[in-house]
Order: sequence, then structure tokens, then C-alpha cells
Amino acid sequence: MANSNINNMLEKMTGKDKDYRYMATSDLLNELNREGFKADADLEVKLSNIVLQQLEDASGDVSGLAVKCLAPIVKKVCEERILDMTNKLCDKLLNGKDQHRDIASIAMKAIVSEVTTTTLAQRVLMSLLPQLIKGITSSGKSTEIKCECLDILCDVLHRFGNLMTKDHEELLAALLSQLGSNQATVRKKSISCIASLASSLSDDLLAKATFEVVQLLKNKNIKPEITRTNIQMIGALSRSVGYRFGPHLGETVPLLIDYCTSASETEEELREYSMQALESFLLRCPRDISSYCDDILNLTLEYISYDPNFTDNMEEDTDDEGQEEEEDEYVAYCLADHIGSLVSGIERALNDKTSNSNLKIEALVFTKLVMASHSPSVFHPYIQALSSPVLSAVGERYYKVTAEALRVCGELVRVLRPNFETCTLDFRPYVGPIYNAILARLANQDQDQEVKECAISCMSLIISTFGDNLQLELPACLPILVDRMGNEITRLTSVKAFAVIANSPLRIDLSCVLEQVVSELTTFLRKANRALRQATLGTLNSLVVAHGDQIGSSAYEIIISELSTLIRKSSQNVGLTIRYKVLPQALILIRSSLLQGQALQTLQRFFASLVHSANTSFETLLDSLLSSAKPSPQSGGLAKQALYSVAQCVAVLCLAAGDQKCASTVEMLKGILKDDSGTNTAKQHLALLCLGEIGRRKDLSMHAHIENIVIESFQSPFEEIKSAASYALGNIAVGNLSKYLPFILDQIDHRQKKQYLLLHSLKEVIARQSVDRAGHGELQDTYVEKILSLLFNHCESEEEGVRNVVAECLGKIALIEPRKLIPALKDRTTSPTAFTRATVVIAVKYSIVERPEKVDEILYPKVSSFLMLIKDNDRHVRRAAVLALSTAAHNKPNLIKGLLPELLHLLYDQTVVKQELIRTVDLGPFKHVVDDGLELRKAAFECVDTLLDSCLDQMNPSSFIVPYLISGLTDHYDVKMPCHLILSKLADKCPSAVLAVLDSLVDPLNKTISHKPKADAVKQEVDRNEDMIRSALRAIASLSRISGGDCSLKFKKLMDDIMKSAPLAEKYNSVRSE
Repeated sequence: MANSNINNMLEKMTGKDKDYRYMATSDLLNELNREGFKADADLEVKLSNIVLQQLEDASGDVSGLAVKCLAPIVKKVCEERILDMTNKLCDKLLNGKDQHRDIASIAMKAIVSEVTTTTLAQRVLMSLLPQLIKGITSSGKSTEIKCECLDILCDVLHRFGNLMTKDHEELLAALLSQLGSNQATVRKKSISCIASLASSLSDDLLAKATFEVVQLLKNKNIKPEITRTNIQMIGALSRSVGYRFGPHLGETVPLLIDYCTSASETEEELREYSMQALESFLLRCPRDISSYCDDILNLTLEYISYDPNFTDNMEEDTDDEGQEEEEDEYVAYCLADHIGSLVSGIERALNDKTSNSNLKIEALVFTKLVMASHSPSVFHPYIQALSSPVLSAVGERYYKVTAEALRVCGELVRVLRPNFETCTLDFRPYVGPIYNAILARLANQDQDQEVKECAISCMSLIISTFGDNLQLELPACLPILVDRMGNEITRLTSVKAFAVIANSPLRIDLSCVLEQVVSELTTFLRKANRALRQATLGTLNSLVVAHGDQIGSSAYEIIISELSTLIRKSSQNVGLTIRYKVLPQALILIRSSLLQGQALQTLQRFFASLVHSANTSFETLLDSLLSSAKPSPQSGGLAKQALYSVAQCVAVLCLAAGDQKCASTVEMLKGILKDDSGTNTAKQHLALLCLGEIGRRKDLSMHAHIENIVIESFQSPFEEIKSAASYALGNIAVGNLSKYLPFILDQIDHRQKKQYLLLHSLKEVIARQSVDRAGHGELQDTYVEKILSLLFNHCESEEEGVRNVVAECLGKIALIEPRKLIPALKDRTTSPTAFTRATVVIAVKYSIVERPEKVDEILYPKVSSFLMLIKDNDRHVRRAAVLALSTAAHNKPNLIKGLLPELLHLLYDQTVVKQELIRTVDLGPFKHVVDDGLELRKAAFECVDTLLDSCLDQMNPSSFIVPYLISGLTDHYDVKMPCHLILSKLADKCPSAVLAVLDSLVDPLNKTISHKPKADAVKQEVDRNEDMIRSALRAIASLSRISGGDCSLKFKKLMDDIMKSAPLAEKYNSVRSE
């Protein structure tokens, strides 16, 4: 559009008719937003002046449009015009008319928000800051002007705080002076400004700000409202700078605790602000606050039953319920040593007549969380004190209180009788009162649905846990549960309740209602509600397993009929349906490399049950399974995991078929191995795996020389055959240790060339013994000494594979004989041979498993001897210690938390590139650089990644990010990948630490995403580079989600560059949507 048309618009904008002014301003806004708009110097001046003039238009609609025009104007005019507009708006704000102050402030914020370049930002700040400081500190300025200046300054600091470092001290002094203002709004906005400034303050200035606020807090003679402001300031500083506030906790925490304890009853706000600040310390400075945790916890317990903000409005539901529950959970998990104090607080909250409904609900929710997250024995001394107020709450009038009380009763039942074998508490006196309280609610029809469902669930827990003490009461209670099955609202909960009762190890007598329950359940199989049908199937299964002999044949006929309808409505024969529909799908599933765990166990049970079906024979099933493992022309051979799955199903099938069928199958498999033609390696591979799986479950000693036949496969030229033979020999030995274990040990002594495979066989024996409790005594009493002697002799082997197998064997034996093994391993940590030291550390790694083991208590006081080998001179030993630390952090973090203050800096040191580990190999025509420290660095970063998940409370992320993580981001491909994961994790869990060094992260990330492989690079190199770029972009995406990240102009430029590059933008959007 020609400049003349723009001039016409500008003339109309100054006319007398407000409609013309509005339409002209609207047209101008559309023109300014047009991509190709450009104005000359004269038009820029005229344009900016008239838009500023329109901000004061008498019509609010016109002035509103004028504000919208500012954003595109800032993008289209030169810097001089922007500075001129900023100065004029600032003058209007400080010296203009009161009625124009608000719009001037809004316009100023609009301009600031559109400033994107560093040079322009610095020029605007140079002009703006002195005027804003003057507006804030001048005694003659009104409160309104100060508040507007503080608002604008807060925006400026949030976006450009790091660009005005030379002004930080002056700004800080000006803002701190306003904390003593008589106007509450000025004090509040000053707190926000200082918090925005704090994130970019140097440590010295942060210390100065904290010192000044602390000095004011120490002065007990200042006004109460000023004291509250300073406490709020401390909390805001902590929330803004995060872990950087840690060094100042020694000054602030005692002060805040003192204010909490000395405040009068009327000073609720002061206590509340203090508690908020303490909460911020706990969340953001977990390491530095640890020494004050007990004091804070005691303070929390003191106030836990007191909250003046609660109202007595029973129907009030707040939006913060979810957040409050999360806070309750946070506190609930660390109260084991304070249960006594807690119980007294709960009693007061539930029994005090002045307690309102919301307070009771909070107390009950908290009680449930504490009981669910701690050992039942912790509560046994307090059962009487806990049960009485909780049962009283069950009878409360308000439905929310009743529902929460019923949920607590469910946890109380678990606490009273945590297991059925032994119990240290006499629970019988409590059974009657709990049962009667719940029965009263269960029998009452006129109550809220939530209460009905909670009562049903709670009663099912009571019956399943205390049924042997309620035999006289069951005939009265069970019919009520059956009746609730007839009500559509409570039907699903009632069905699940009978599943809980049926699964009870007490074998509850359901004879008085069993027929009616089964009848009701079979009708539910025809309902449209999928969740109801699924729950019904589970309950029917539990009832058939527990009480199948009491269910009549007519009921079974109905069940089968309904089930066949579910399987396939047109099917008249369930057995044939399974054979022709289900079995083929099962044979497809078994070929999956992802099949494992519960799904694999279920599939094994399926094949075992089919053996006895009239529609399928053992021979047919066996042939189907073996055929499923044959390589196909389309997909080739099966994955290793799939072959193991097939072998396990074959073994289960053979055992279910009986001894005769099993023996014939073993002979058939032996025949396959005796065929030395070697034409069908896949068949031999599967035969070995099947023999191993059968031998693990059944003694095969009746099959003569089976061990010799298997060991002959060690001569195969194919690695998979040798590995399968090793696996088979070890598992066959599990079935008869006394016959086959001596054979394996003798072979290890005499067949030096096959030691690696034989050690793998021995590993299978030991691993099975460490997992399967049966047979421990046999292994311990007869063979442990000889096995240990053999293994320790092989610790110094030159072959890394042999040492790894030896280490795994030693680790698994430690699970069986910890008192013998751990001291023996510890003694060898001082061995002069590096390979031995590395092997014993790796052995400890294998002994640290996820499940609780008796080795844990023996290892705990000695684990430092192994992990401190991270200081060893040999890199192999250091890497072994890092791997052991990583495993401990993942499986048993409590083993190593106390050692982390000493271990962490040693671990971080392993992430550094060490020139002495880099060597050049002369290959004649060219030279090849070998980095012997690469694997160690990779393992160290992966260990840090694990520690961030399990031990974050023991770490100071800032001391790791600089320089170690930044160094890793510029390292080898194998190191960069875990570093990107770590950075993403830190951005999520410790955003303040990352935000503080965001600028320094930009360059290594930019270098990674900009890297291009050589023109002659092979496909593998190209693919690796693509993976690395996507990995870096995932880390960048995580950084972009940090609040305040847009304050870094370097990072903002990086994001702009990514979005301007079509290939990078596409990858970035792809990883964000993952």
C-alpha cells in the first residue's frame, strides 16, 4: 500500500468522529501486520507519534487498538524510533496525567515484550532503567506510580536481567529500600522484582541481599507487617535461585523456626509465610537443608492438626485438593520415627469437637498415606489410639469424612494382620469393633455412592483378613454383599469384593451365598459393560479355584455356555475353538522376541493345560511348538529370546504330559544332537535349549551319558550352538546337582580350552540356586568350597569374558552364602593383581539385586571397601567400581547414600578426558587414535544418570553441570548420548541449576545439531549422526520447557535457528511429540 494511503489513515485517526478513528486504527493494525509493510523515515516518525497520541484517546476501544499496533510497529521501525517511544511513554508514566498512567504502563510492557535483539535490549535498558529507578525511589511519587514502575521493572528483569549486570547493585539497593514501604502493594511488588533480579545476581550480591533481609529479621522492634514482608522475601529468593540459596540456610532457617515458635496465636500469617519459606528450602536445597530436617519435621508435626484457613462449610470443595494430597504424600514417607507424635495430632484432629469437616478429611487422608507407606509394625503400639477416632469418623454425618475413614479402615486391617503365618500383635480385640462399624455403613442404603463403594471394599478386606474370627457373623454379612451385586450402582465394586474374599488364604466359607453369587456373575457376562465383564471373569476364576468343589454341575454348564458365547458366539464347542482359533495365535505370539515375564508364564500354563484336552494330543502340540521355531523364508530365524520361550513351553508341556512322554521327548532330542551331519543347526540349537529347560525341571540322570552328548556340542563351529550347549549342561545339572555338578567342576579343571563355556554352565547352576530357594542346603554343604577355590583361581584370567563369568558366579554365590563370600571378596580388594580387584568389585555388583536379600545387611558396612576402588590406579578397576556404584544406585540406593559425599567427586573425575589414556596405533598407511578411557567415561555418565533418579537429594547438580556435563556434551558420540539424557533429566528435576548456566550449554548443543558427516561417510556413520542430532534436540526440547529459559538470548537464538532450518525444525517437532 502506498505511503499516501497510510497518511490518509493517520489523518482519519486524529479526526473528531470516534467511529472513523476506530476504523482507521483497525485498518492501520491490519496494514502493520502485513508481511511486506515498510515505512520511510518520515512516516516512521509520524506513525509512532500518532499511535502514541491514540493511546490517550477518549474511546477505550480506540486506545485498545492503539496498544495492539505497538507490537508490529516495534518490528517494523528503526531502533531510534523505539527508544523515542520508550522515553515518551516513560515520561507519561512518571509525569503525565493520572487517567493516562495505566495505558502508558500497558504500552510500555507491550514494547518491552517485543524487544528481541541484544543490542536493542541494551539501548532500551540504558534509557529505561534510570527513569524506573527514579520512579521507584523518589519520595514525591505516588504509590500508583511506584507500583506501575515496579510492574514494568519486573518484566524487564525477567527478560533481560542478565544484560544489566553493571546495574545490579544499584537496582538491588533501590528495591531493597522499598521492602520497608508503608504501602503493602509496593512491598509485594518489590518482592517480585527482587526475585526476578535474583536469578541473574552474582553470588556476592545474592549474599548481600540475603544479609540485609536477615538483619532486618533479627530486629524484633520493626513493624509486624515489615517482618512478614521480609520472611516472604526470603521464600521468594529461595524459589528464584534454588540450590544457590543453600549457603545461606545457616542464617535463615533458625530465624524462621524461631519466628514460628515465638509467634502469638493471632500471627497466623507470619507462621504461614515462614512455613512456606521452609518448604521452599526443602524442595530446592535438599542437600544443605538436611541438618535442619528434624527441627522442621517437629515443627510440622506440631502444626499438622492446626490450619486457621479451614472453614466449617461441609460442602466446600477446593481446587487445591490434588496439590494438598501430593504435599501430604511428600511428608508421609519420612515419618517412621515420629509416629507417636503424629498419632496424638490425628487424635486431636478427629476427636476435638471444634475440628471442622475439612480438617478431619485432611487428617484421615494423611493417616491413610502414612499407614500405606510404612511397615505395619511401626503402628502396632498405637492401634488402640488410632482405631477409636477412625471408627468414630466412620459414623460421621458428612459423606466425605465417612468415605476417607472407610479407606483408613482398609489400611488399618492390613496393619493389624500383615501376614497370615505369624503376627506379633493380638488383633482379635479389634476385629469386632471394626466389623460392626463397617457393617452399619454397609447395611445403610440411604447414603452417598462413594460411601457405599468404600464400605463394600472395606468389608471385603475385613472378611478376607479376619474371616476365621467372623464365622458366626458371615451368614448375616455375606447376603448384604450379594444384595449390593443386584444394584447397578454398586455392582462392579461388589463383584471385585467377592474376588478379594475368594482369594483369601483363609478359604472363607461362602456356602451360604455361593450358588447365588455364581448365578449373578454368569448373568453379568452378558452385560455390555466391559469393565464389569472383565471383573466378573476374574471373580469367577477365583471362585472356581477356591471353591470349585462346591459349585454344582448345572452352574458349571451355565458358566461354560456363557464363556463360549464370549469366545465366539457361533461356537458350540469351546475345545475346538481353542484348538483352531486360540492355539494358532499362541504359536504366533511365542515367536515374539518381546514375550517375557507374566505373559510367558501364562502361555506356559496354557500349553500345559492343553495336554489334557480331548481335542489336542501331546504329539500334535509338541510338533506345533517345535515347528514354530523353524526359520521362515520371510523373516529368517527366530530371535534368541523367542527360542528360549519355545524351549520353556516345550519343557512345561513334557512335564504336564507325564514321565513316559517326557522321557521319549528327551530321547528324541538326544537323537537330534547325535546326528553329526551339522546340516540343521537351528534344530540342534533348539534341542539343546529344550534339554536344558526340561533338565532344570526334572532329573535326567536316567538318560545315560546325556551330559557327554551335550558337551560334544562344545566342538561346534557355531557360537550359538556352543552357547546353547553351555546353557543346557548347566540347567541339566540343576536337576541333579550330586551327579552333574562334580562333572562340570572336573571338566573345568581338565579342559582348559573350554573353560569359558564350562564356567557359563557353572554360572547357570549357581544362578538358579540363588533365585530358587530349594536346594540351597545341597549346594552349600557339598560344593561351595570347591567352587570358590576354582573361581578365585580364575580371577586373574587374561580373558575378559572368563573374568566376567567368574564375577557373576561369585556374585550369585554371595546371595546364597553372604557371610562367607563378602569377607573373602573384601580381602581381595587389596590384591596386587588389577584383574582380581576388578573381578571382586564386579562380583559385588552382581550380588546387589532388586529384591531384599540377606546379603544386604552384611554388605552394607563393607560396601565402601569395594566402591572406593574408584580411586584405583588401573582403569579396569575404576570402571568396575563405577558399574557397581551404578547398580547399587539403581537397585539398593540406601546402600550407598551415606558414601556419596565422598564418592561423587571421585565419580565426576572419571568423566574427564585423560590424555594419558589416549594412544596412537601405527597401522602403516595411516594412524589410528585409540581412547582407552572412553568406556570408563561412558559408564561414569550413565552412573550419574542413575543417581539422578535414586539419590538426587544427595547431589548438588550445579557442581556436576560445570564443568563435567558441559565437557561430556563435547565428547565422543558414546558419551554425548547419556549426557543428553542427563541434561533432559536435570532440566525437569533441577531447572534452577540448569537455568543458571543455560548460556554455556548452548554452544556444545549447537555444535552437535550442526555437525554433518563427511561426504564419503558410510551409512552407519550417517545413521549414528542422525541419532545424535535427535538426542541433542530432545535435550533442547527439555530446556525449552524450563520457566525463564527465554531470558537467555543465546538459547533463544538457538531456538530461532532451529526453527529457521527446515530439516532441524522437522526433527525438533518430531521429538517434541514423542
